[in-house]
Amino acid sequence: MKPHVAVAPLKGPFLMLWPALRALSHGELTSDQQHWLLGTFRLDATPRTEGPGAAESIAHRSFTDDNGTRLVLDVARIGESGWVFTLFYPGERPSAGTVEDHRALFRAAIDRLGLTTVEITPAATADEVLVPSVEPSGDAESAFGSHWDLPYDDLDRVWPHVGLREDAPREVKEVKLRELMRTPAWSAAPTALRLQAEEFLRGE
Repeated sequence: MKPHVAVAPLKGPFLMLWPALRALSHGELTSDQQHWLLGTFRLDATPRTEGPGAAESIAHRSFTDDNGTRLVLDVARIGESGWVFTLFYPGERPSAGTVEDHRALFRAAIDRLGLTTVEITPAATADEVLVPSVEPSGDAESAFGSHWDLPYDDLDRVWPHVGLREDAPREVKEVKLRELMRTPAWSAAPTALRLQAEEFLRGE
């Protein structure tokens, strides 16, 4: 599935590129597959020179979508088998429709190439969330460490601290919440918050 876009070069330097959508995948690609990927995404075989992760970029394309929003589509390679597909914007955030068109494009390419999806950000479904493997020992490091430092007892205020917006899909929230509840810090979270979390997972 290809988004309907009008290709147009962006003029002038960017102060910053912000990722609107990022898909991380893993697997080996032949030279023919890489050629197919660049052709499917209609990319210039030149690395991006600005924005985060530019050092790993292998090809990119600057364009405007049907709404006139300026965007950059980029493919980067991490190591021998890591592939990152990113939709960047330098100013106005693209519409939800544009983001979802590119999500479909990224996922279709990953499937077509036989790659394994590691993570898509922002996630729309549970299988797009990266869930770290759980260490067998009880002293595994986490974003919260072993102490609960957040002053909140309201679950809605915790979502940003696990990298989610309030309007994130419910199944994505469930994955992130279960991950949080496995951390050593969770036992020290406020009782009201822990009750809200249990109710949320029960669908109440």
